[in-house]
Amino acid sequence: MSEMKIFLEKIRSCWDGENEITIDEARKVVKEINEFLYTNYPGIGDTFALGSSYPYFSDFHRYWEENHKEILNIKINETKCESVADVMHGIFVETEGQTFTNIWNMFGLSNEEVCRVRMLTANQDFRGSRSFEELAKIYEDDPTIFDLEKIQSSPDEFIKDIGAAKLSQNDKRISYAKNLVNLLIEKETEPFAILEKYNNSVMGFKDDLLARQTGYGNKKADMFIRDMIVLNIWNDVTGFEEINVASDVNTMKVALRTGIIETEIPLVSSFLDIFCYQYGDVDDMNASAWRKVWEIWKEKYPTECIKSPCLMDYFIYDVVGKQFCKPTLAIFKCDECEHTFKWHSGRNKTCQVCHAAGIKNVRATKIASVMPCMDEEGSIAIQKSKFVSQEGLMPYLQACPFKTICDSTNKRFLEPPKSISILGQTGWTSAYAEKDKGGGGLMS
Repeated sequence: MSEMKIFLEKIRSCWDGENEITIDEARKVVKEINEFLYTNYPGIGDTFALGSSYPYFSDFHRYWEENHKEILNIKINETKCESVADVMHGIFVETEGQTFTNIWNMFGLSNEEVCRVRMLTANQDFRGSRSFEELAKIYEDDPTIFDLEKIQSSPDEFIKDIGAAKLSQNDKRISYAKNLVNLLIEKETEPFAILEKYNNSVMGFKDDLLARQTGYGNKKADMFIRDMIVLNIWNDVTGFEEINVASDVNTMKVALRTGIIETEIPLVSSFLDIFCYQYGDVDDMNASAWRKVWEIWKEKYPTECIKSPCLMDYFIYDVVGKQFCKPTLAIFKCDECEHTFKWHSGRNKTCQVCHAAGIKNVRATKIASVMPCMDEEGSIAIQKSKFVSQEGLMPYLQACPFKTICDSTNKRFLEPPKSISILGQTGWTSAYAEKDKGGGGLMS
């Protein structure tokens, strides 16, 4: 008998289903829910994660591990992928491809120096991070901080020197720093030339990087490789088309809302996603869905297409995900009159209607914030976005390019998954509770 069936039978036994539930019956229900979801017991069995075995967190954990794929039934909608591909192609043509080759500020460093600083620090980007501008300044002040032999002999000093020691998990940071420089020293090369050791194969390099416990996962590795190629630091590479869009809450959010990813039910809370099975599946499907968008785009418009799916990352993640697909249009009400108005910043304190009419110093109160795509005056926020107002690639853009697609899906309120780490002080393995002992869980 499955864990879920046993649980449901226990719940049924707590209440007759006809009369108002009593406190005594409610106690029994709460106890059964807690035991099913969040307690384990001797003999519950083990699961395998992150290279080790761990006891199941609960009976629900065991059930969720086995059945989450069928319950969620995550699919890629190729019709929506084609719609998104058509939008991407239109943007490519209008901006002559520049939207997909975002060049970030190198702050005066050479190609070799940028590669060195990025490679040696990108693996430290967790539990807080330092901006590249800050890291470039550290390098400029003392380049020896980034010397490979120096890091190998004193990785703890390197972590301190780049300002990462105060960001927690120092043991992990030191290990990552040492393993990474060991790879470079073993290959007898510098970051700028590392790809030569893999016959310029980005996938050969990436696979080795991930296998060495250097702190690079798929996302960090893909982003680092993408940046080195976009900045023309690495040229004549092979396998660039195999680098995916980096999954994060923004690229997942856009995938769900445009409908290129579909699920049978809304994604569950991270409190139910024990050991992150849902998050891992959405992460994988997100990369596959954006790759499908790129494949359709490339097939339909082979001469007007980017070279790799990962080049969509900046536009999906930063422009749509962070600038357009969030409640940036603020609605205000005048404190002295009854009129309302829309504004591009929620930090505004002034009634802009009164001010425009020559009535000064009238205050206004924000009463709501909505996504630009949900309001007929959404262009107010779009026009003031960083992408439109500062980058100048699409200065007349009035709405999110995906608005029509999201209008058709009616899924613009869907949220991406969140994840609770398996390990760590706030992870699942720190939250075990044994049956009949009470307690358990996490404290913040």
